[in-house]
Amino acid sequence: MFDTLSDRLAATFKNLRGKGRLSEEDIDATCREIRIALLEADVALPAVRAFIKQVKERSLGVAIAGGLNPAQQVIKIVNEELIGILGGETRRLRYAKTGPTVIMLAGLQGAGKTTLAGKLGHWLKQQKHTPLLVACDLQRPNAVTQLSVVAERAGVAVYAPEPGNGVGDPVKVAKDSIEYAKTKQYDVVIVDTAGRLGIDAELMQQAADIRAAVNPDEVLFVVDAMIGQDAVTTAQAFLEGVDFTGVVLSKLDGDARGGAALSVAHLTGRQIMFASNGEKLDDFDAFHPDRMASRILGMGDVLSLIEQAEKTFSQDESARMIDKLAKGGGKEFGLGDFLGQLEQVAKMGSISKLLGMLPGMAQMRDQINSIDDKDVARVGAIIKSMTQAERDDPKIINGSRRARIAKGSGVHVSEVSSLVERFFEARKMMSAMAGGKGIPGMPGMPGMGGGGARKPKQQKQAKGKQKSGNPLKRAAEQKAALERRTAEPGAAFGPGAAQLPKDFELPKEFKDLL
Repeated sequence: MFDTLSDRLAATFKNLRGKGRLSEEDIDATCREIRIALLEADVALPAVRAFIKQVKERSLGVAIAGGLNPAQQVIKIVNEELIGILGGETRRLRYAKTGPTVIMLAGLQGAGKTTLAGKLGHWLKQQKHTPLLVACDLQRPNAVTQLSVVAERAGVAVYAPEPGNGVGDPVKVAKDSIEYAKTKQYDVVIVDTAGRLGIDAELMQQAADIRAAVNPDEVLFVVDAMIGQDAVTTAQAFLEGVDFTGVVLSKLDGDARGGAALSVAHLTGRQIMFASNGEKLDDFDAFHPDRMASRILGMGDVLSLIEQAEKTFSQDESARMIDKLAKGGGKEFGLGDFLGQLEQVAKMGSISKLLGMLPGMAQMRDQINSIDDKDVARVGAIIKSMTQAERDDPKIINGSRRARIAKGSGVHVSEVSSLVERFFEARKMMSAMAGGKGIPGMPGMPGMGGGGARKPKQQKQAKGKQKSGNPLKRAAEQKAALERRTAEPGAAFGPGAAQLPKDFELPKEFKDLL
């Protein structure tokens, strides 16, 4: 969703590189480009003005310090202001001290409230709660049936005493659901209300009546992230009519420009609490302003990636795989183990999304978007067409066996050969890393094991380059030699090591982890 904004900001910051100091003209030009980028992303004008004002004031008053060049200094300021405009700190749910916690959902027609009710219920269940979904949308055709289906998929209970389709009193249903939850010992009640228009006074009053009847601990305004600036107008109408306490962004995986995310929190004073970024039940999580700002600036979202990995991967299983890779050059690690690891990664979500969370991957967006998640299924079909002996030791797979495997998995023989060859290469690399030797073919790094290029042999001192007998002159020669060595490409990690750009700075997530 933020691809266009990210690209424009990256191009803006690139223009600052090479400048020794920021002038007022540079800051004006940069702020002008950032303003255009935000307006093109459909961010509301009042939010853009407030954002640019803060960036400009801070940029003018800050001297370049701490080794940051102008581009880094502006990125740092923009990052902090993005976090601020997105809400600052992560906002958590407020739970009731006694009795069930009541969460009421409100929003426009078609914003995705019913689906989001199921996702929120599923998320709360993972947090060790026992949620109850309440069907108070009795206006829209089959809304009650939809909520029941969503609740079944999420594995949570539903309270739907009325058939809906215009039949039943939603205020009474909401009020009765609280007593039902107390009786059945549900600790969270999620009330799904009817979608309405900001100008629909009757339905807006109905939402206000439901709020008065159940006295919710949280009222979440569900907004479609794809509607742009209009989200602000709608949010303000609901703020006056229902007075919500938090915002939930739905359809964050769409191809719209994302202006709603950068506008709603700032202009309503209500923070974004959750974000839905897909169709699956797991495509839903708490909203972290700092992580979203990092994604917008192309610095990735490593913490979210780590959290997803921790949810998916078993520590015992991971330790067993590492042990297999470390022993005997990784020969115990077979294709069956390799497939198991691929399937675990696939459970974390789309591979292109996962790669997009890594820092610097914005520059490879086209390549990442071209990745087909069906490739994992294709690899699985090839490996499952092998015998157990072939999976354990792929070296025994000869030409006739490859033809049989290709026929069984519906692929060409060359794909089987390619998979086996790539597996050996991957196993060699993973084995070296598991053994603490670094990546094969890359120079070693301090504290990362040997695993690198061999140290160059000591060359004889060239004739006429003897050390001076004068201590002061010798010290000056040694200093000059040291400066020459550190200026050489690859000097920090040995000859030929890849170089980072001069304006490189570790993302905040890596700093926190370190």
